[in-house]
Amino acid sequence: MSDIVQTGPGSRFAWKDRLLTPWAFTLAAPLLVAVLDPGRIGEVLSIATGAFAGTLPYIAVAVLLIAGIKASGAESLVAKAFQGRENRMIVLAALFGGLAPFCSCQVIPFIAGLLAVGAPLPAVMAFWLSSPLIDPPTLLITAGALGWDFAIGKAIAAVGLGLFGGFAMRAAIAGGRFADPLKPRSGGGGCRKSPFSGTPVWRFWREDERMDMFRGELGTNALFLVKWLALAYVLEALLILYVPASMVAGLVGGEGLVPIGIAALVGMPAYLNSYVAPPLLAGLTEQGMSAGAAMAFMVAGAVSSVPAMAAVWSLVKREVFAAYLGLGVAGAILSGVLFQLIARG
Repeated sequence: MSDIVQTGPGSRFAWKDRLLTPWAFTLAAPLLVAVLDPGRIGEVLSIATGAFAGTLPYIAVAVLLIAGIKASGAESLVAKAFQGRENRMIVLAALFGGLAPFCSCQVIPFIAGLLAVGAPLPAVMAFWLSSPLIDPPTLLITAGALGWDFAIGKAIAAVGLGLFGGFAMRAAIAGGRFADPLKPRSGGGGCRKSPFSGTPVWRFWREDERMDMFRGELGTNALFLVKWLALAYVLEALLILYVPASMVAGLVGGEGLVPIGIAALVGMPAYLNSYVAPPLLAGLTEQGMSAGAAMAFMVAGAVSSVPAMAAVWSLVKREVFAAYLGLGVAGAILSGVLFQLIARG
């Protein structure tokens, strides 16, 4: 009973947290349309449910894939990219960054472990820049919303951005910059667990503990994807029906560098996770957003997402964090320009 009658500040924040969820917005948006514009509620639901149904096969494959990777421990293979010669490390870190199945809560301890065991900053930067852009589930969701050309283009952009950032950081260090990039570690001594430890167990179904992990990851990731994609497709429907195509086309449509630059700069502060962004961009491209601007928006938004920035901010000093953001927005614009040229050709 004390939980029910509690009226302190903590209680108010708890109710606020419950209301400000993807589920709440997903339900509230159609209800508002039903009240304010009842003639269009059918269109909103039709667009949203149709798009969601078309993505269901991609969701199923993505959920099974990520659960299998986690249960087998295959992410330990990613750490192998950070061993050997530095140039090789940068290339492999950029490549594996696009394949790593890490969620936002795992990026920070993984990178912290790499830095603790002496992985060079250029290789870590390559991984940092490429990993937020694409992973197996995001690749499938992007393909479902925007097509395989865009999904493959984004994967190439992720690797390219990692290479660009890694070698740019290597050149900066060779020029005397970032000599002491890491923040002091708090919490006293003690060694972090090395990310290089562990061997994948591909036949994970033979072990009860790994099967429990598989089932847990299956449920968690299915709920996560359904939650965010339901919100994304409702927002896409609202964009298509209520945002004038002329406004979108005037801001980020057409050829040239200006729309792409605007899209990258808008994408940086507009945090949309990689599961919400593709359906929204599908709606914006229908309204006149250019292919290059859509790519720049998506790349910039992924680099500046809260989990990605938190991983960098928590471990390195401010000048390295600023370099991360600068490399990210420059790479987003370059990715948009190149994708626009390819799409036009």
